[in-house]
Amino acid sequence: QVQLVESGGGLVQAGGSLRLSCAASGSIFSINLMDWYRQGPGKQRELVAAITSGGNINYADSVKGRFTISRDNAKNTVYLQMNSLKPEDTAVYYCHAYIRSSPTIGSAYQNYWGQGTQVTVSS
Repeated sequence: QVQLVESGGGLVQAGGSLRLSCAASGSIFSINLMDWYRQGPGKQRELVAAITSGGNINYADSVKGRFTISRDNAKNTVYLQMNSLKPEDTAVYYCHAYIRSSPTIGSAYQNYWGQGTQVTVSS
């Protein structure tokens, strides 16, 4: 069993900052990609930022220069530092990861999702 547990969401005024954390636990052999998605009211879920185990990073254009993704491989944790928040950043933020549970040759990475954490930015 693998779990992803997010924390750090909340209510903040426009221009403020929040830091999200997502810790993976359970039967973990290795973690490949870790990323953050969000789903705003009436919108589809979208990729916000992604980071590979080697440190390669991608951001959605809408958050470039404002959000920073990072990870601590020793703690199986990914972070999302969100600065200069805007009302349009309001959404439920979900952590996602590709995790391999078994060291057995040929075992596959599987998708895991966190439960989501609400971020609300007031104007």
